[in-house]
Amino acid sequence: MSDIPIYVVGHKNPDTDSMASAIGYAWLHRERDGEDAIAARAGSPNPQTMFALKHFGVDTPVLLEDAAPRFKSIEHQLDPLTPASPLSDAWRLSAELGRAVPVVDAEKYPVGMVTGLSVFKYLSGHLDMADAPFRALIAVPCGEACDLDVPKFNVNDRVSNYLGSVMTMDREDFWIVDSDGKYQGTCSRADMLHPPRTRLILVDHNEASQAVSGLAEADVLEVLDHHRLATINTTIPIAFHIDTVGSCSTLVAERMRMARLTPPPGVAGMLLSGLLADTLIFTSPTTTQRDRMSGTWLAWMTFGVDEAEAGMQEYGMQLLRAGADLSGRTEEEIVSADCKAFDAGPVNFTVSQVEVTNFQLLIDRLPEVRKALSVLQGQRNSAFSVLMVTDIIQNNSILVAVGNNRYLERMPFAKKGEGWWDLPGVVSRKKQLLPTLLNMLQV
Repeated sequence: MSDIPIYVVGHKNPDTDSMASAIGYAWLHRERDGEDAIAARAGSPNPQTMFALKHFGVDTPVLLEDAAPRFKSIEHQLDPLTPASPLSDAWRLSAELGRAVPVVDAEKYPVGMVTGLSVFKYLSGHLDMADAPFRALIAVPCGEACDLDVPKFNVNDRVSNYLGSVMTMDREDFWIVDSDGKYQGTCSRADMLHPPRTRLILVDHNEASQAVSGLAEADVLEVLDHHRLATINTTIPIAFHIDTVGSCSTLVAERMRMARLTPPPGVAGMLLSGLLADTLIFTSPTTTQRDRMSGTWLAWMTFGVDEAEAGMQEYGMQLLRAGADLSGRTEEEIVSADCKAFDAGPVNFTVSQVEVTNFQLLIDRLPEVRKALSVLQGQRNSAFSVLMVTDIIQNNSILVAVGNNRYLERMPFAKKGEGWWDLPGVVSRKKQLLPTLLNMLQV
C-alpha cells in the first residue's frame, strides 16, 4: 500500500452534495478498503454546507487548493549544523546520508551547504602538506567551507514552476524554506525530477475545468459522478462510474449498503444533506427512486426509524432555507459561490446557481448582481455567464445573463427585462438548463 494518502475531493466552488460525497466516500474507502483516504474540498463551503457541518458536528474537509506536487512533498528534513560546527561533522554526516549538509544560523535562517565541491574548493585554497595537517583543516568551522549561494524554494511552491530553471543550473542541492525564509529542509535535482504525485478520487464531477488546480500533475484513481460525460485525461486506467441519479451522495450511500457498512450518524447526516440539497427534497426532476430509497436509509441512521420521515422533511427545509438566505452575501459571493464552467466546442461559458425563497430578494439587487456577473465573465474569459436563481418554495427559476449578444439573443426563454429571463418549472441546472444552453449553441 502506498504511503501517499488519497484525497477524495469534489469540484471547485463546492456545494453540499460535493462536500458530503467527499466525506462519505473517504469514510467508505477507509472502512472497506483500509486506505488512507482523506476528505478534501477544492474551495470554501457555502452557507448551506456550513449549516449541515455544524448541525451534525462534522469537521470541514481539508482544503486542497492545488494538486500539483509542492516542495513540501520532496523536502528532506536533515538536522542542520551551525556555522561554528567543525567541518569534520559535516564530512561525517555527508558520508552517512549521501547528501549535502545544511548549515543554518541560530534563528534557523540558511547560511550555506557543505557539499563535496565546497569542501574541495576550501581545501584547495588552504591545503599545504608541509605545515597544515589535514586534521587541522577539517576542524575549521563549517561556515568557512560551505556553499553560500544555494537557491531557495518556498515549501508551498509548485515544483514544476522551477524545474526548467533548475535544469540549467550547475548544482544538485537546494534549500526549502518557509514563508519567513527559515530552514525547512533540502531537496535535490533528482527529487524535483520525480516528485510524488498527489493521488485523487474525484466525486460529483468529471470535467477538468471544474476540478482542483494542478490536476494534470496528479494521479486520478477513480471518478464517481452523476453529471454529463466530459471526461478528463488520465495516465493510468481508472475506475469510472457515472450514473443517472439526482445526487452523488446517493451513489456513495448505495456503495455503503453493498459493502454492508453502516456509517456513523455524522457521515450519514452529511450524505442525507447532500441528497436533499441536490434533489430539493425529492422535488427536482433529477430525482429517482434510488434517491428516495437512499434518503430513507440515511434518515433511519440520522433520525431513527420512527422519526425518519418527519425528521428528514423538517431538516430538509431547514437546510434549503440555510442556502437560500442572501441577506449576508455580497453580489460577488452570489454569482461565484456555486459557479461551474462549461465548454461547447470553441464556446466557453459559466453557469452559476443560487437558491432563494422569493425572487424579489434578488430582483431588488439585479443591477449590482449583473455587474458582479460581468466581472466574473471577464475573470473567466467566458463568451457569456449566467446566474440561475431558483425559488425553492415555488420550484421555478429566473435566469440572469451577461456577455456576447450573439449568444444572449438566442436564449429560448421569455424575456422579463434587461438581461433576465423567466424559467417556469426549471429547477435543475444539470438536467434542464445546461442541455438547453448546449443545444442553443449548436444552432
